[in-house]
Amino acid sequence: MPKNFASTVIKLAIGSLLLGLLLRFFAVNPRNLLEGLGDTALAIFDTLAGILAWAVEYILIGAIVIVPIWLVIYAWGKFRGK
Repeated sequence: MPKNFASTVIKLAIGSLLLGLLLRFFAVNPRNLLEGLGDTALAIFDTLAGILAWAVEYILIGAIVIVPIWLVIYAWGKFRGK
């Protein structure tokens, strides 16, 4: 719990009020926000999955070059006794 609970509650209330006013300005209401929540979560998941698929392809392409170079350098260091 925060040291000054009342102060924290007042700050949260003021922040919520300001955000509520801003959202109302853009015609967002609680019903629309909650109805779109599931779609938003799915869209975020799809976006993250797409980014991951894109990144894995490039990581694998880079690893084809980097890993053999690293193995040679590592083996050379072991061969020299370092």
